[in-house]
Amino acid sequence: MPLTSPELRQPPPPPGPPPRRHEPAPHHVRTSVRRPLGRRVFWLPAQDREVLWLYLLTRAGLWITAYCARWLFPADPDSHEAGSVLAPFQQWDWYHYLHIADEGYFPGGAGPWLERWDNREAFFPGFPLLLRAVHVVVADWAAAGVLISFAAGGVAVVALARIARLHLPGADTGRRTVLFFLLSPCAIFLAAGYTEALFLALALPAWLAAQQRNWPLAATLTALATCVRVSGLFLAAAIAVHFLLVARRHLRALPGLALPALPAALYAWYLHAHTGDWLAWKHAEERGWYRDFHTPWEAWSHTWTGAFGHTQTTGYAFMFQAELLALLVGLLLLALLLKQRRWPEATYIGLTLWALATSYWYMSIPRATLLWWPLWTTLAAWSQRTPRIKTLYLCLAVPLSTIIALTYLTGRWAG
Repeated sequence: MPLTSPELRQPPPPPGPPPRRHEPAPHHVRTSVRRPLGRRVFWLPAQDREVLWLYLLTRAGLWITAYCARWLFPADPDSHEAGSVLAPFQQWDWYHYLHIADEGYFPGGAGPWLERWDNREAFFPGFPLLLRAVHVVVADWAAAGVLISFAAGGVAVVALARIARLHLPGADTGRRTVLFFLLSPCAIFLAAGYTEALFLALALPAWLAAQQRNWPLAATLTALATCVRVSGLFLAAAIAVHFLLVARRHLRALPGLALPALPAALYAWYLHAHTGDWLAWKHAEERGWYRDFHTPWEAWSHTWTGAFGHTQTTGYAFMFQAELLALLVGLLLLALLLKQRRWPEATYIGLTLWALATSYWYMSIPRATLLWWPLWTTLAAWSQRTPRIKTLYLCLAVPLSTIIALTYLTGRWAG
């Protein structure tokens, strides 16, 4: 059949001289497309790279704050020298993790039977074990702790952005969610040698795996998260609820979701072997942090008195006020999740609130908001519908974040 298209009837162009070295080869001669070096080396998708760039910028801001804090607010007002660059990050719970990593839980036969015992068994072993391992390479303990949180935080924000993109429309959904998260009032604890960043680096990918119905991976990552914080058990309950909602026909996979209970059981067995107490972890919480059971209204009353009853110094009273506000945010979030019938997320938030709101008084609820990923995705969704919410949030959260960062970095209590 003859070809009638003029373009097809034209003969091919005659071969010309070979291209000079400084001239690009003609398009029909090229055999491959060169990619920028960054894309060849840094294989993550562009959206994840944007999130990591935002993460690095906020880390720089926190380090600038820490640098200024050690010069402007030294422990000795008459000092002429600033402390170590890592000194601001060595506060409060950090020393518990350090002592466990360096000495173990019961050094030299010491334990809860001593009067001035530090109740270190209240802290799960995941972070101290990793700190001990990193210390083999990084000699400075504080640097090792900060490095763990830095790397874990990067994993966490990428996972959080991917979770947001699963459920929310918009090209900037992941970045917007991570922005709210990284500028939240207690964001300083993502940079310190604490457990929040490491827990999220395991828990958020576990939740992401559950959304993709990869149950073995979800169970494994949740078990690792439980090694870091008891909150891993709450995450395991949420994933089990999600499984029953979306995969109830595959009940053979359900027993595997009990894997996260194993680290908690092994830790209880270890503590029992040294103390004779199966609930040694819980009793350490009660001795050191007044986390014995009280009704929710009793806990609210005690916290309210600490916040507004003039029984505490102003710094502690302010943090008790923050505890009350954080609880109200958590209750509003729980009510919204229940209204939207997001039962798995409601299970996680509900169990967390029950654990935190039934002790003598509230403690560490503001810091726990970092672990509430539904909070950050909800804020992102609201701000998409009402752009002013983003402006309102940033104007309120950034000053609070700076204040709480300075509170922690200067050795004052920050929840």
